[in-house]
Amino acid sequence: MESIDNSRKQGTKILVFKHGRTYFTKEGERRFYFFLTLLMLLSGILYKIGIF
Repeated sequence: MESIDNSRKQGTKILVFKHGRTYFTKEGERRFYFFLTLLMLLSGILYKIGIF
């Protein structure tokens, strides 16, 4: 946890575009997949209910 706090204090970017590629920091990748998981969970619930 300390490395995450240190990277936030130093102002490092979560998402970096370099040479036509996208690079994530470890924290950025975790955050991206967490929100993607929540989106999939919500869409599954809506599908089961019959709204989506």
